[in-house]
Amino acid sequence: MALAEASKSMVKRVTAEELWELAQEGQAYELIKGELINVSPPGGEHGDITSEIILLLRGYAKKKNLGKVLTESGFRIAAEPDTVRSPDVSFLAQDKIPAGGLAKGFISGSPDLAVEVVSPNDTASQIQDKVQDYLAHGTRLVWVVYPQQRIVIVHYPDGTAKTLHEADSLSGENVLPGFSCQVKEIFS
Repeated sequence: MALAEASKSMVKRVTAEELWELAQEGQAYELIKGELINVSPPGGEHGDITSEIILLLRGYAKKKNLGKVLTESGFRIAAEPDTVRSPDVSFLAQDKIPAGGLAKGFISGSPDLAVEVVSPNDTASQIQDKVQDYLAHGTRLVWVVYPQQRIVIVHYPDGTAKTLHEADSLSGENVLPGFSCQVKEIFS
């Protein structure tokens, strides 16, 4: 047992800066408490749903000057050890955007809204870990989109969640005030 713990402590933790260098070489990872997690490219259905969500959110956020809608952007949500997550779609409120605009590197802090579109190879525990990471580090709203079931589960910082079906309305709540669409719109 002592040998296993010693070998764990000898594992070099990766920093957000080192992850950025790997990304420049074309390698896709997320960083969870200093450990690299390989991320495979999403498939066509995933890309199509992500695009629909971006179109709906971006147009609304831009029109109302609420902030930026981003895709697969890295957020350094924790440091020492570093955690960098990259939601499929995210929203960053205007007051979190620096006067000079977004940096070329990872965004420091959490998005206000994180959207994850579940791929066939995603496990329930992987999705739950992402949701918990976002909420524990300041994300105010998380949408998890399940293409197979055609539902969206909305997660809140207080630990509650609600399941929305195609006929239900998906709302931006206090994160994107006034935004709403029917769930079926993101699957069109």
